[in-house]
Amino acid sequence: MTPPQSRAAKHPAAKPLAGSPPAAEPGPPEPALTIDALGRKCPIPIIMLAERIREVPVGQLVAVLADDPAAQTDVPAWCMLKSQEFVTATELDGPGWSFLVRRSY
Repeated sequence: MTPPQSRAAKHPAAKPLAGSPPAAEPGPPEPALTIDALGRKCPIPIIMLAERIREVPVGQLVAVLADDPAAQTDVPAWCMLKSQEFVTATELDGPGWSFLVRRSY
């Protein structure tokens, strides 16, 4: 007598249909506010972030677009000083970066 097969053994894992596009990986959530500080030298991007972060609800994201290399250290440092969450930095298609900050309070 053979042991009964489990349901998982009877049904192999689902596979995408031939010709179907691959599943997109989830990206970071959309920011509630985008601050365009491209072309501005530090500390202007930080000042803009400090003035406008209160416009978004606690827990939401703010994107800061900046092309001054000093922003790569200034934005995370400001977040630490102000107890805000620095989420990530990504390179833009053109010169500069997008810094995501989550409002903590």
